[in-house]
Amino acid sequence: MYLNVHSQYSLRYGTMSIPNLVEEAAARGITQMVLTDINNSTGVMEFMRECDECGIKPIAGIEFRRDKHLLYIGIAQNKEGMRELNEFLSEHNLEKKPLPDNAPAFKNAFVIYPYSYAEDLKQNEYLGIRFDELNKLYGKDLTVQKDKLVALQPVFVLDKIEYRLHEYLRSIDLNLVLTMVKPEDKCTPTDMFLPPGQMEAKYSRYAFILDNTRNLMNRCTMDYPKGRINLNRRTFTGNKKNDKELLEKLAMSGLEYRYGKSNKEALKKVKHELKVIYELDFCAYFLITYDIIRYSSSRGYYHVGRGSGANSIVAYCLKITDVDPIELNLYFERFLNAQRTSPPDFDIDYSWDEREDVQDYIFKRYGSHHTALLGTMSTFKDRSIIREIGKVMGLPKSEIDSFTDSRRAAENRNNPTFKKITAIYERMSNMPNQRSIHAGGVLITEEPITYYTALDMPPKGMPTVQWDMYEAEKIGFDKYDILSQRGIGHIKMAVKLIEQNQQRKIDIHQVKVFMKDPKVNAQLKTGDTIGCFYIESPAMRQLIRKLNCDNYLTLVAASSIIRPGVASSGMMGTYIKYHHAPDTVNYLHPVMKEQLEETYGVMVYQEDVIKICIHFAGMDGTDADILRRGMSGKYRSKKEFERLVERFFEEAKKLGRPDEVVAEVWRQVSSFAGYSFSKAHSASFAVESYQSLFLKTYYPREFMVAVLNNYGGFYARYLYLHELKKAGATIHLPCVNNSDSIVNINGIDVYLGFVGVHGLNEKYINLIPEERRENGVYQNLEDLIKRTGVGLEQAIILIRVGALRFTGKSKKALLWEVHLLMGAKVKVTNDVELFAIEAKNYSLPVLVNTALEDTYHELELLGFPVTMTSFDLLQTDYRGEIYANDLINHLGQLVKMVGWYVCEKTVQTKTGKLMWFGSFLDVEGNFFDTVHFPNTTKEYPFTGAGCYLIYGKVVEEYGFASIEVLKFAKLPIHVNPVID
Repeated sequence: MYLNVHSQYSLRYGTMSIPNLVEEAAARGITQMVLTDINNSTGVMEFMRECDECGIKPIAGIEFRRDKHLLYIGIAQNKEGMRELNEFLSEHNLEKKPLPDNAPAFKNAFVIYPYSYAEDLKQNEYLGIRFDELNKLYGKDLTVQKDKLVALQPVFVLDKIEYRLHEYLRSIDLNLVLTMVKPEDKCTPTDMFLPPGQMEAKYSRYAFILDNTRNLMNRCTMDYPKGRINLNRRTFTGNKKNDKELLEKLAMSGLEYRYGKSNKEALKKVKHELKVIYELDFCAYFLITYDIIRYSSSRGYYHVGRGSGANSIVAYCLKITDVDPIELNLYFERFLNAQRTSPPDFDIDYSWDEREDVQDYIFKRYGSHHTALLGTMSTFKDRSIIREIGKVMGLPKSEIDSFTDSRRAAENRNNPTFKKITAIYERMSNMPNQRSIHAGGVLITEEPITYYTALDMPPKGMPTVQWDMYEAEKIGFDKYDILSQRGIGHIKMAVKLIEQNQQRKIDIHQVKVFMKDPKVNAQLKTGDTIGCFYIESPAMRQLIRKLNCDNYLTLVAASSIIRPGVASSGMMGTYIKYHHAPDTVNYLHPVMKEQLEETYGVMVYQEDVIKICIHFAGMDGTDADILRRGMSGKYRSKKEFERLVERFFEEAKKLGRPDEVVAEVWRQVSSFAGYSFSKAHSASFAVESYQSLFLKTYYPREFMVAVLNNYGGFYARYLYLHELKKAGATIHLPCVNNSDSIVNINGIDVYLGFVGVHGLNEKYINLIPEERRENGVYQNLEDLIKRTGVGLEQAIILIRVGALRFTGKSKKALLWEVHLLMGAKVKVTNDVELFAIEAKNYSLPVLVNTALEDTYHELELLGFPVTMTSFDLLQTDYRGEIYANDLINHLGQLVKMVGWYVCEKTVQTKTGKLMWFGSFLDVEGNFFDTVHFPNTTKEYPFTGAGCYLIYGKVVEEYGFASIEVLKFAKLPIHVNPVID
């Protein structure tokens, strides 16, 4: 008879997980109860599943609170009632309206007010009275209230220990020290399941209250179907037969576009896939995805279709993906097989500035009641929560800092306060902390989605469900991933800039032509890939060079073996070795040769895991895929996963596989699968990489401007400017008469945009170029001030960054002038003057700016130097005894080099120590890489941007030379001559 039970989804309030809550109720002989989490219905469907397994009748509802104060509790009589409660909460969440004092007139839900509620009750409304409030009934005429009183025993915690945990959660939520949390801001110590029989004993004098409670609960039936059912949009056209015919028509039309009129192999594959798609009832899924692509293409948007969906030739024919499954011999069963009950996701990437419009189309096309973004649930697992626990305990900052300092781990281990904090953290770490929004998942449903969840309105500005992708899958929803990445923005803008600057139209979708272009492949082989999607990081450029990668298929493999799972298991090194000497491959077992000969016996793709589970271990396709998903963290049933691991060994043994071979195969499978890509996913990435690479090879200036303007990429902004210079561009500082808000290019002249100027107001970033385009170039400083109304502070920024150098005056002279003008209070006008009246000129001494002063201005206002390079800033003229291109000729030797810091990467060794990998540019502008082992890193650490003197040994791996650093220090630079 518990009408008010809470789980951990009453965020920072309840302490019990749904499984734990149900398990505890079953142990106490409870036969029915109501889950009523605070202002959410996140756990309702999970609660029903768990109760069904334990033989408890589940009833669902929501506890409505405003400003942390209980208003009323809604309890659903049935599925329709749950929808009413969800829609009521959703309305207030989406419209950001506070919840009202009184509940609306629900048709299929009961409302329970706290006993203090004084207004008249409707037919479906009750008063909940706690056992510690029963004394208020003494001597009172209960004639009117008798049928309206129900027992209210809230449940928030399991026991006294969890009550203490609850107090910590409340303190963290309220950002208060434990002793400062008021009683009304937390539950009472008795808000838990009572021992069997105690509820009846406490209400024994008022048995009718228990009868009312029991009767209310008996009238509730959560009439939802049990188990997972397909809750997605079931048809696209409104008729399954029409869906089938339309999908076939589109696929056949696309088949001709992709393969011509007489490709029998492609036709056979398309027909086979269409049969599987139809039999598994996924026509609508393909057609909706096609419809999204059709819309975005009509708007001129670029997209990349990736993920396992790219294994499908039907998807290729529908232009959902640009990966040819026949060319790559892709494994369709990785995407869809006869045992699969739900389609995997299509991952559709758009440019970062186009995705929102695509999402908006989906909401308008498929209806607001049937469309929502997918949520996520963050937990307290981040160790920063240790700091939060310390704060609410009232510890001083210095002590908290010591507990979060990894260097003091051994010292902290025996500290009693630290032990206490750690114990609290361990209890809290897996608890949900806050709801958020999934990276790009969209749900499109057949029924109104509020049958299954209330909706939030996060900052993203679109309705979002209150549970995550794992729960969505268990309930029966499949998501459409509409994602964004800046790599597509680079490509889109580069094509546009090439057309504007060189009057050439590029069909960027002619990827097969790019893949066969010898100049593009030669550039790939050198690792000159800065700015190119997915292949510009130091690790990827190293891998490309070690593989001598000069073709698409090798790049597809490289895109997967760079992943942590392959690298950490040692299989990346094995793959590189065998790539250079395929005749020396030693296969673990004949099945490995049969299934993995293409990749030299190394598991490179997720499909390889499935193949090995099926063909080596004798598992069926469904179990093999679940096992793969379990290792990637996308399957949450731990028991099921452990059962499948056992089956891997059992089935392999039945097939007579040697124990030691099975153990090694499993080691490779388990260490690899969690971080691998599907082959289709890697192929999709490689397609986009080739698009970027083509643009960089033939149109490097426009491409690099596009990279700068999309603020994406692995490196700091200055490196892309360096690449622009290498490509022959002349880089100009921002200029009020030549710059736009973003970087522009005209011929070989590149002007930096106003967007990158620190401290410049957004108003002037846009107004200055707009006003110039409308009324002509600015004549001088006074003209700029009159026409834009720019104030003194903003004008000074423009002067110091060099944006008024067209006047021919030094910065110091302009600074003098702007103070005089601002003192004279120049009248702002956008009107063209009939007669230009010049301001009075004053005779000034010669005020000269030095290149060093200008460079320091640039460092402050842009974040990087333009007038001088980092090498020019050095106090020393020494530039190293050798340069990057000569490294390979000094193998095994100790050398000194001077390098301009590009980036660093920290990794942990197997013994838990830290080491670093660094990337640098030499004075000639060429890259070289460094390795910093744990024995040198403490004495010679990285200390931020600048130029370093590097002393170390030249080593080589597969033709790629680098330096093992022995000594390392940043070189001093000339001091800023400007005294503020």
